Amino acid sequence: MPFQIIRNDITKVKADAIVNTANPKPVYGQGTDSAIYNAAGAEELLAERKKIGDIARGDAKATPAFKLDAKYIIHTVGPQWVDGKSGELDVLRSCYAKSLSLANELRCKSIAFPLIAAGTYGFPKDEALSAAMSEISGFLMKNDSDMEITLVVYDPKSFRLSRNLFMEIASYIDDEDVKQAHIHDYHISLPENERFLYNRARRNSYLPEEETEEAASESSTEQEIKPFAPTSEFIFRDRFLDLIQKKGIEDNVSVYGGANVSKGAFSKIMCGDTKTPKKDAVMGFCISLKLDKKEADDLMASAGWAFNPYDKRDQLIAELIGAGKDIYDVNLALFAAHFDCLGKFD
Repeated sequence: MPFQIIRNDITKVKADAIVNTANPKPVYGQGTDSAIYNAAGAEELLAERKKIGDIARGDAKATPAFKLDAKYIIHTVGPQWVDGKSGELDVLRSCYAKSLSLANELRCKSIAFPLIAAGTYGFPKDEALSAAMSEISGFLMKNDSDMEITLVVYDPKSFRLSRNLFMEIASYIDDEDVKQAHIHDYHISLPENERFLYNRARRNSYLPEEETEEAASESSTEQEIKPFAPTSEFIFRDRFLDLIQKKGIEDNVSVYGGANVSKGAFSKIMCGDTKTPKKDAVMGFCISLKLDKKEADDLMASAGWAFNPYDKRDQLIAELIGAGKDIYDVNLALFAAHFDCLGKFD
């Protein structure tokens, strides 16, 4: 998929290009810069870096990656934070834009970024994150690119912004916990379709397993319940095309790009090569088409899926879809909540 966020050490990430938050001079300093030099082979990399000379803030240059699991290291020089009124944001945006442009020129199929300037340069992490997301999403939309872009976060404090977003729906998630506890402890009666999902959630360890005659009976009953629509690429595709037309969308890039789905996967769905669209892809399309709750439920059902009321990740996504959040806000919230993002790479 085009974009993902991961927690990792960037020197351990495999990509065609690894981005380094470089020093303007041909020397290396602390933090990410030092880690990349040491992992790549400091003497060889420094010798290559000296051939480039000084790099202006906001610019980007490439060297071989040497011992890293990559083809290139793209060195970009971020802004030193002053007061937020001295052009720092423009320089930071340029770091991402020029790094992506250079990776494109080098025909890289994948690139991994750290959170540029958020370390020793002192750029506020929430603003650094916002700039990164804006430039990455703009690049993917403008270039209709299938380049795999990874934002690698080593410091969990970098995601204060997404944690704030996650707090918007925290009370809802807590309510679901209470509901689950009441169902389990007091054997509350459920409608058939919810009982089906409850039993499936319990089997998948979302809820405590209970080996009783009642549980066995319910398990037997659920085999006869079919709460979902029959899975068919034609049912889904027809509904999908109808919604695209209804929303007045003429640009396919905004449909698959806004869902964090690759152009190839989208084409297979539209051509009928994919008989059962992946659940995450369908949820992504619900986001890119800006569907309301009923429309989202209908589109999910047309592909044989549903938002599981006993799966926190499903319910978090459903709430954010209802709130009109875009794919980047949704994935930031998922990341902050330690769930897999939509569009996770295989």
